[in-house]
Amino acid sequence: MADKMTPRLKELYNTKLKKELQKELGLKNINQVPKLEKVVISSGVGKKREDKRFTETVGLTLTKISGQATTSRLAKKSIAGFKIRKGMGAPVGYLTTLRNDKMYEFVDRLINIALPHVRDFHGVSRKAFDKQGNYSLGLKEQTVFPEITFEDASVLHGLEITFIIKNGSHEGSMKLLEAFGMPFEKENK
Repeated sequence: MADKMTPRLKELYNTKLKKELQKELGLKNINQVPKLEKVVISSGVGKKREDKRFTETVGLTLTKISGQATTSRLAKKSIAGFKIRKGMGAPVGYLTTLRNDKMYEFVDRLINIALPHVRDFHGVSRKAFDKQGNYSLGLKEQTVFPEITFEDASVLHGLEITFIIKNGSHEGSMKLLEAFGMPFEKENK
């Protein structure tokens, strides 16, 4: 049996980026270097939760984009204004979590193939980091991914991608994502 190839970004991180980030961030221990732990891809169905065709399409497109099965999410609490009851039968969204090789392959596809296809793209926001150093990125439509066919594109929906970074701070996480090639918007000075 042939050896499975290591994803390009994973190999780059382990051989080169880890040491460079340790030096750049002034860390004493190599284990303190920020590391991509998992990537969560999710999409809500919003007002169209009763439209079975729409909800199925959202689940299928997330499966195609991520390369693994998605889970449907039910409402956790009742919200009268949105006409949602806790545990309602119709899903309110779909979610999948990528780890290890699939995660690195997805991040590589996102940065090098999908983001350049976004219309009027000027870079991703520098302000989307939380206190733990995790980064969230929202896309208005799923058609920027090459896995999406014309039939899938007939139903447009957005999706959110969250990068969970271990040992991350705002600065460290940004340096890690920049090292991977994430195109952040230019700072206004």
